[in-house]
Amino acid sequence: MRVVLSNKAGVPLYQQIKEQVMAAILSGELAEGTALPSVRTLARDLRISVITTTRAYTELATEGFIATVPGKGAYVLPLDSALVREQLLRQVEDGLQTALDAARRAGLDRDDLIRVLDGLMHAEQQDAIR
Repeated sequence: MRVVLSNKAGVPLYQQIKEQVMAAILSGELAEGTALPSVRTLARDLRISVITTTRAYTELATEGFIATVPGKGAYVLPLDSALVREQLLRQVEDGLQTALDAARRAGLDRDDLIRVLDGLMHAEQQDAIR
């Protein structure tokens, strides 16, 4: 697992860790049962405080992505389909918000956006047929 942090991202470091680990779990890069680096090892490797990595792992555990076992470490939990759907919905909403912001700057209205979305979905369907 590779985590890349940026102090210029405008996103807290613990959040960057959390999002990258979550993305790796959702993509299957980190499979169920995979052991994660200890909070101390990850903190040392990233050159950040243990408090930061602990917060990231705590939030991942709270949200059901990992389990922490005292003295044993942190492990990836089996994916809950409802949890996966919720996380993917958040990603779609974030992407749509970014697209909506760009559309406003471009002066596009609702009908323009619907035509663009319909075109993208049609192209995807055509690709699936091939």
